[in-house]
Amino acid sequence: MGDNLNSAYKREKVEPKLSEQQRKKLQHEFKIHMEQYFKQILGKGVDYTKVTICEDMLIIRGEGFLTEPEKFIAQTHLGRRTIRASRSHVAMQHWHDNIRYFEEKLNAKVIHNIGGMEPDRDFWINIMVFDRCLT
Repeated sequence: MGDNLNSAYKREKVEPKLSEQQRKKLQHEFKIHMEQYFKQILGKGVDYTKVTICEDMLIIRGEGFLTEPEKFIAQTHLGRRTIRASRSHVAMQHWHDNIRYFEEKLNAKVIHNIGGMEPDRDFWINIMVFDRCLT
């Protein structure tokens, strides 16, 4: 247990934490950035985006990202698998295109990234864990 505790302290950078005002400003900036990114890449924005910066994490979730044909396809199990596969490609491209943006804005390095989507609920989420506490 001591090793895990020490590694947590070792990964913690000595950087100032975000103030409440800075956190809210960045959350809004990231929300706008993500909406513009998806509109540019896919030709359709997300209906709802929520961005949360909490401790050492950035959580981005969205709803209403599927096109009308994708919603139709997602009505079956095979269709959901197909949509998940195609949108996983979009998620990987998002990660590739935006990781440096988030790291530079937060002055921290992403050490873990995970995402998921539920095509039948038209919902997706991306969680990034950074190498320091942000808030």
